[in-house]
Amino acid sequence: MEVVTIEKRTFLYICERFTEFAKRMESLCSTHIQKVENGLDSQEVCLLLGFSKRTLAYYRSSGRLAYSQIGSKIYYKSSDIEKIIVDSEIQNQSPKQIKPYEKN
Repeated sequence: MEVVTIEKRTFLYICERFTEFAKRMESLCSTHIQKVENGLDSQEVCLLLGFSKRTLAYYRSSGRLAYSQIGSKIYYKSSDIEKIIVDSEIQNQSPKQIKPYEKN
């Protein structure tokens, strides 16, 4: 076993820096957990939008819906889901152009 000695001042400085680091990590983790808790998981989004899991996956892969993934769990911002709902309402309300039938 190797023993390393350092000055007390250096040891106290290292302890102080480690404590600051631990506080920062705790702050970052709690902020991230709050964001995840405010998010919706895939099942909730499917129920809200009336989507199948496959349609939701298509929205993710095509970039139409932003998401965050932690492990195998996927989360969505409620504001992004609201935007999809509003966009679909606008598309459904826009008047459709009816073109007359032309014989070739």
